[in-house]
Amino acid sequence: MADIFDRLVKNYGPIGQHRERAHGYFAFPKLDGPIGSRMQFRGKEMIVWSLNNYLGLANHPDVRAIDATASAEWGLATPMGARMMSGNSNYHETLEARLAAFEQKEDAILMNYGYQGIMSAIDALCGRHDVIVYDAESHACIIDGLRLHPGHRYVFKHNDIADCEKQLERATALIEKQQSGGILVITEGVFGMAGDQGKLKEIAALKSKYEFRLLVDDAHGFGTLGATGAGAGEEQGCQDAIDLYFSTFAKSMASIGAFMAGPKVIIDYIRYNIRSQIFAKSLPMPYVIGNLKRLDLLQSQPELKNKLWENALKLQNGLKERGFDIGKTDTPVTPVYMKGGVEEATAMVMDIRENYRIFCSIVVYPVIPKGHIIYRLIPTAAHTDEDIQQTLKAFSETKAKLDAGAYKVEAIPDMAEHA
Repeated sequence: MADIFDRLVKNYGPIGQHRERAHGYFAFPKLDGPIGSRMQFRGKEMIVWSLNNYLGLANHPDVRAIDATASAEWGLATPMGARMMSGNSNYHETLEARLAAFEQKEDAILMNYGYQGIMSAIDALCGRHDVIVYDAESHACIIDGLRLHPGHRYVFKHNDIADCEKQLERATALIEKQQSGGILVITEGVFGMAGDQGKLKEIAALKSKYEFRLLVDDAHGFGTLGATGAGAGEEQGCQDAIDLYFSTFAKSMASIGAFMAGPKVIIDYIRYNIRSQIFAKSLPMPYVIGNLKRLDLLQSQPELKNKLWENALKLQNGLKERGFDIGKTDTPVTPVYMKGGVEEATAMVMDIRENYRIFCSIVVYPVIPKGHIIYRLIPTAAHTDEDIQQTLKAFSETKAKLDAGAYKVEAIPDMAEHA
């Protein structure tokens, strides 16, 4: 019999294999100082494009004040216990009611975290005779939720409505053969890597031909899309057709927690059957009260979303004018597609951080195919025009170096030497 630890240390995985050289720089970097468009990285000020602080609420004075007051008054322990047992409060229920109203749904349930919340919700909603149809580029939290599903699941090509319909046909045929079960379609309001919106309206239109329920993960759309900021469903004019609306507080709200909104009878079912919340401590009071304030600001200060979009469009248009490929994004998420190997990407990241003081996330193989590089920029309401212009200049100059072969190196450098 083998020791399970022996197997693990012999294969740290495609990302973990680089841990000793990458840790602290490319992986698990430490950004210091107040959250904003400029922060400290290894003692140097950087323009930061890696934080989902879309509306700039992380350091909004009203938010900081309520966070401090609520923490001082309640502490992080209150309420103690799981919601079902001893951890409920009027504040929790008020936040749920306000979120439901904002999303034009009958009810909502709070969740401690987005990732575990949607995983556990999928587990609670679907039994072994049910079929799940989902977009191929769904977030990892959805994929992990699917792994909990004991029944069939069919994937459709990303945002391909014809293929979605094909999978619905397969799902319908299977259920008719089983003479049991139903269909849940899962997609996203905004796909966080490419920045394109899910085709919610087109998927919802398929309800005229097929019987299914629609669950939308709108983590990046909540607060950034729609006339009031209610998300991708509002933006596309199909909010009513979304049966279950899910989002997290970790992005536009700059906080912790998540929620799912939908019909009262279904939210009640989830409330009494979602294992990750039934068996976990309730969301601490400072987070709940802080999230109420954040929701106030999201709804009462549309200028925050307007500023976000002003910055996003200025950045995106500037990149396109300089010949960069930013794909099909129609949201603030801004991918920049380039060609090059892992070693070139590594050298380019070091150059743009050390010499241009720009901090942004980069994606390479094995997350995407070999020979491709994706920078992922997240503009926020906190960024300034100076931030944007400096970044555009840095991208133009480093892209010219990449094309000229200046970043071809033998291997990923040992970042311990740069500590």
